[in-house]
Amino acid sequence: MSENAKAGGWRENKWIRGAIPALLLHMSIGTVYCWSIFSQEISEYIGWSKSSCEWAFSFAIFFLGMSAAFLGNVVEKDIHKSSLLATICFATGMAGTGFFIWYGGQHQHSVLALIGIYICYGFIMGVGLGTGYLSPVKTLMLWFQDRKGLATGLAVAGFGAAKAIASPIMTSMLTGLSVAGKEINGVGNGIWKMFLVLACVYFVMMFVGHLLLKKPAGWHEPTGAEKGPSMFQVIKSKPIGTYIGIWLMFYINITCGLALISQEKMIVKCIGLAAMAGVMSTISAIFNAGGRLGFSAVADGMKDRNTVYKIIFIISIALTGIVILTKGIGNAFADGAQNVLLVVLVLALLFMVNAGYGGGFSNVPNLLSDHYGMSNISAIHGLTLSAWAFAGLTGNQMASAIVKHVAETKPETLRTITYVEHGVEHTATTNPVGYQTVLYVTCALYVVALLLSLFLVRPSQKALEAKAAKKAAAGK
Repeated sequence: MSENAKAGGWRENKWIRGAIPALLLHMSIGTVYCWSIFSQEISEYIGWSKSSCEWAFSFAIFFLGMSAAFLGNVVEKDIHKSSLLATICFATGMAGTGFFIWYGGQHQHSVLALIGIYICYGFIMGVGLGTGYLSPVKTLMLWFQDRKGLATGLAVAGFGAAKAIASPIMTSMLTGLSVAGKEINGVGNGIWKMFLVLACVYFVMMFVGHLLLKKPAGWHEPTGAEKGPSMFQVIKSKPIGTYIGIWLMFYINITCGLALISQEKMIVKCIGLAAMAGVMSTISAIFNAGGRLGFSAVADGMKDRNTVYKIIFIISIALTGIVILTKGIGNAFADGAQNVLLVVLVLALLFMVNAGYGGGFSNVPNLLSDHYGMSNISAIHGLTLSAWAFAGLTGNQMASAIVKHVAETKPETLRTITYVEHGVEHTATTNPVGYQTVLYVTCALYVVALLLSLFLVRPSQKALEAKAAKKAAAGK
């Protein structure tokens, strides 16, 4: 950091002006992944099927990616406008979701309530998610130019850690805010109150992040003629296959991640850990956050960041293949007996998928900057996040469709399990064959992603220069 930056005190401190606001923003918007905590309660409270309500989450991820793609230039020009837009949209969307849940409780099976939740949780929050996700990334890369991977990994880890931190809090609020005798369809009225309270909490967190977020004083953002080539001109300056490869392998990694993460709770029940489903969800979220930080930090020491994706895909293929061959999901807990080795293998797969899913996110901006430079990086990163949008519509929906098809065509494979949670006995119907079938699809997709990483995504100029330098040194 320059002497001028040091003289600025906290106003030019990279942690206060870069890292902390990034965490405040990402740890707020990352709670979108807590959807599974309350989705069943929402569907029962408003009188709609769970599958109908699930589209709210799919829309949120879709509009996250699309808003990032189309508003990337806004983020590039003014992070204060984009972070304020994110704050307003995310908090408004969350409060609106709470209102329409309340309305749906008063007017059962209301189409207006369902559409209102789609608009608020899906569209409005989605715009807040996209702009909020992008806003701190370039700023962090500018503050931590020597360790860009670690910096962006730290922020994006906040997005992943949000679920681990917020899940137990939300679970507690669902019951703590409910008033006895005010239940609707057996669900307490704490469900809509939770959204209103959290809307206020996250508005404060994100607004503080918005106020603190600032690019380094020495950085001059190019404008007009200074800016040089447009985003598409920058992309086309390199072999177009490289960008297509990055986009596709990013899309596949998210699709596979969402496919398994969306079924994670039921898979955990299949392997005999039903009473620990909540704990396993929290551990998975920790692996998700750890993958974001760990894989990006490791990539800082690599000549080619694309190597990280090869590692992620190879490990994912190996673990998925082992669980397929051993039929781990179905055999880990059968006839009342638990196979510890198979349980460990299935958990290892779930944890690795979460870590690889997170690591894929944190390495994308740095992989793009290695190939295309810092010019227009927010816009290029935003365009690439459109892969997240389409994966949001295909990942969990694909897995749900496979599981549903197996349940309808092979009802004899369904299992009913009984477990005790918090002293109360529960029963649940599981579909181990359905979840096992999902693995065949994700394994094939991981293989395609690995081939893209190996043969379509070319080494960056930085990687080629490092290779040439090593060759020259060896020749001396």
